[in-house]
Order: sequence, then structure tokens, then C-alpha cells
Amino acid sequence: MMKQRIHQASIALEIARQSLNRQFYPEYHLATYAGWLNDPNGLIYHDGLYHAFYQHHPYSADWGPMHWGHATSKDMIHWSHQPIALAPGDEYDRDGCFSGSAVSDQGKLYLFYTGHIWLSNAGDDSQIYQAQCLAISHDGIHFEKHGVVIPSPEGYMHFRDPKVWFQDSRWWMVVGARDSLDQGQILLFSTDDLLNWPEEYQILAKTDDKNVYMWECPDFFPLGEQFITLFSPQGKKPSGHQYRNRFQNGYLVGNWAPDQSYEITNHFAEIDFGHDFYAPQTFLAEDGRRIAIAWMDMWESHMPTKAHGWAGSFTVPRELTLNAQGKVLVNPIKELQSLRQQAVNLSACTLEKNSTLPIYHDAIACEIELIWDLQNSPAEKFGFWLGNGTQFFIDGQTQQLTLSRHYPEHIISDYRSAPLPQTRYLTIRAFIDRSSLEVFINEGEMCFTSRIYPQEGERALTLFTINQSAKLIKGTLWPLKGVAE
Repeated sequence: MMKQRIHQASIALEIARQSLNRQFYPEYHLATYAGWLNDPNGLIYHDGLYHAFYQHHPYSADWGPMHWGHATSKDMIHWSHQPIALAPGDEYDRDGCFSGSAVSDQGKLYLFYTGHIWLSNAGDDSQIYQAQCLAISHDGIHFEKHGVVIPSPEGYMHFRDPKVWFQDSRWWMVVGARDSLDQGQILLFSTDDLLNWPEEYQILAKTDDKNVYMWECPDFFPLGEQFITLFSPQGKKPSGHQYRNRFQNGYLVGNWAPDQSYEITNHFAEIDFGHDFYAPQTFLAEDGRRIAIAWMDMWESHMPTKAHGWAGSFTVPRELTLNAQGKVLVNPIKELQSLRQQAVNLSACTLEKNSTLPIYHDAIACEIELIWDLQNSPAEKFGFWLGNGTQFFIDGQTQQLTLSRHYPEHIISDYRSAPLPQTRYLTIRAFIDRSSLEVFINEGEMCFTSRIYPQEGERALTLFTINQSAKLIKGTLWPLKGVAE
């Protein structure tokens, strides 16, 4: 039955692909050709290839019964779309194959995912059943379901997004949960045998914010000597410039070893400050780097690409490291440099009061690096404009970094801000694609990820300064080669 459901979905996707509108379709980010895409799932290096699965509704650009889409790559940059891996419809996942993870063992690829069932009306989150399920592949492409491996524990209705890993001769699984008091937490399971999981669990961590009712998409992994808990809390209230998205994403830092409790040393910190970053999942690259990819959209956002028959994109892959202060640093992977074309170099200069410096006429797909001297930049506001709708700038009055976008034709007009690092030199590295902007500050100290929707002919990239001058130490721009199939 699953083969038939996958075949039907594949036909629908291929038909829709023939009329793809590429106005906002990315040049070098992974996206679906048709239908809906959200959370990355099952990110893994297996048998010489990187695999990226994703939450997918192949029949509509709106969220719907979740399938698992699938793509493979040799370098995390050039992706090839594969047949859909999982389709819902069995008794334990009849209403959706929700998010999960992958592990490689003895040549086989194991997918752990959440089987989702509506107990009453579809869409009623107060009446659901969720259990952790398993599917196995011998060739990395075609999967056979093995049903439920961990049923929902007593007292839990929201119980989803398993992340599995191997450590100290055992398999471990964290699962996001919402307890009977409507508080978010992460449950920890372990086993000697991937096929048989005891139902006993520990509460690895839980919210100390009474407003947070769910911890989604948990990940738990070592960086250096400490363990990072990466997750998406739902229900956090806005505070100043913080927590302005529908849902947030961030991490805890702490100490953990098997059979010990998780000792948190650094409390919740956001990992991205933009509009569109959710549900990141990490995996190990072939050489051992810890890589993260996230969904580059946000729940309840306006998504103009729906009019083109598709919705949802992944971020560029990012390497995670931990500094001495317990802060996770986030940087684009080095493989992205392979997309660079001939560099456009900007000489050191001082942009005088209320001046502009055009640097690229049509920024469809490019990377730019700018180094500003903050000590000698008294301007009220300076940075770059992308067309008429997007700007990223240093705000000298509020001492904030701000990413602002204004597309009234799409009912989008908002901004996100974070404190300006207290440093003399500020390095901005930005990746621009047809409908996205990803900005990395000072070698990964902070980042901003947002979807953008410039009209054709409105993609000029311009440096600017408002009220007083700003000093540019160095600038480089690289047009980037497209890789979309």
C-alpha cells in the first residue's frame, strides 16, 4: 500500500514540476519543486552520501498529511531529489509521518519518525495520538515500515520528533513532549537493540517558563566536552526585541553522561535572530564536523511562493562549534565556497553622510563579506539595501543589528533586531538567494535568517549610510553558481 501511495504522490509532483515558476525558487538552497516542505528530518551521512529528508505534503503548497520527501548529495551543496521515502496511511500513522531522524547501522538506514493520528476532527491538537515508529532501508532509497517502537507514555498526548544516536554501546533517543500540565519537556529513552525499545524513560530537561507548552524537534549532541540541547519551544512570550516569531528556536548547554542527570550550565539562548528559522536538526559530516540545517520559514507566515505551487526551503548547512564562554557559534560550511565565481573587491573607504555605494546590480545569488570599523563609524544607521524591500544595518542609536523587510504587496513589513557586539570591527557575511537572506556576524557569533521577496528588477545591492559617515575596512562580493536541478 505504501508503494502505491508513494507512486501517486510522485506522479503529482512530476506534473506540478513541469510548470514551476522560478521567480522565488532558490538557486542553491534545497527546496521542493511542488507542494509543502517544513522540518528537516533524518539528516545523515550514510554509505558515501548525505541524505536529507523533510516533512512534505506533495499534493498542495499548504500543510497537510505529512510524507517524508528525500534528497541526496555528495557535498551538502548539490542535491538530487529522490522518490518520497514515507507516506502516511497505516493504522499507526494514518494522518501523518511526522518529524524524526535517521541512523546508519550495519549497512542499513533506519528512519525513526512520529506516527500521527487525529482522534477527532483533523486539525484538533487537543485530540491526537502520537507514537514513535520505524522504517528500514537496505538501499537508502526504498523503505519498509516496521510499525510502532515506542507508544505514547501515560499522561502524554503530544509526543513527537525522535532524535536517535549511538553512544557508550547503546542507542539513545530524545523525544519532544507536552505533559498533563501543558509544560514542555524532553524525554530520554535507551536500548541495546534498535528494533526493541523499553518504554521506561527519564525527563532529560523541562521548561521553567510556565507559558511554554511544548518543546518540539529536540536534538541532543556533544560539542567539545559539553552537551547541547537544541529545541523549539512553543509558547514563549515576546520580550523587547526577543521572541518575536510565532515560535522560537534555541539551545541549552550542560554536562551529561549516560545514567547521569543533565546539569545545565548555560540557560536558553536563541540560535538565530531572523524571521524564518525553525526545527534545525544536526548530524555529523563525513569528517566529523557537527552540521545543522533548519526549515527556512515560520508557522503562520505569509508565503508568497504558495501562489507558485510550492512552499518551504532549507537553510544552507551550518557548522556548529562551542566557544569558551559556552556560546554556540554558527558558520556556513566551507563547501559553499565551491559556488563562488569571480570576486568583486571593494576598496577600503569612508561612506560620507547620507551617501550610497552601489556594489551589484542584480543580486539573485551571491555572497558578500563586509568589515566595518565601528569605532570610526558615527553614522546613525549604515549597512546594505537589497532592492527596495530589504535592509540589514547597524543602528548607532539603539546599538542594535537589524534585518528589516518591507513587501506590502505580500502583507510583509517587519524587522528583527539583536544587540550589536561590543567590538571595534564588525564582520558581516551574507548569503543572498532568490527568496532568502542569511547573515552571519563575527565568525558565527550571531546570525539572522529571513525569507525575502524582491520583485524582478529590484535586486540591486547597495551600501548606505544615514546621518554621519561609516568606515568600510574591506568588502568582497562573489556571484554564486546555481545548483538547482
